[in-house]
Amino acid sequence: MSIRCTVESAFFIAWSFLEQSGELGPPDETANVLLDAIEAQLKTGERRQLMLANKAINAFRAHAAKSRPSQEARFG
Repeated sequence: MSIRCTVESAFFIAWSFLEQSGELGPPDETANVLLDAIEAQLKTGERRQLMLANKAINAFRAHAAKSRPSQEARFG
């Protein structure tokens, strides 16, 4: 399988999961975070689609958590 197909599949898996779970953020931002995470893994030699997708999901969740104001800042 080509790298392009691997990236497309991993991206689709991650995007679909985030969409179905209700976690999908703004489309451009979400796409950039997912693709950056997938690209970083490819540079380390990772080629397994599910691994690429799962780590991209985790990267998006970490990004989303940093982007949200903390509870203390709102109520503290």
